[in-house]
Amino acid sequence: MPLVELGRYPRMLAHILVGRLESEGVPALTFDGEASIGDGSWLLIPTRVMVDADDLAQARAIADAVPEPDWPSPPG
Repeated sequence: MPLVELGRYPRMLAHILVGRLESEGVPALTFDGEASIGDGSWLLIPTRVMVDADDLAQARAIADAVPEPDWPSPPG
């Protein structure tokens, strides 16, 4: 099945969400997580969380249940 985008998240939250999805039996991947990490702009580029199209509804329910962490604001 094709991959679809669950959402775009801050890099750390995306990896936490992938772990949560996988612990619930939903395979997931991150795209763009390493984009521009070399030049220091990785905080500005959201990371896409991708799931199988057949798992999208279950993944959305799981993602909606994950509380948004209170990250410090990036400088600037």
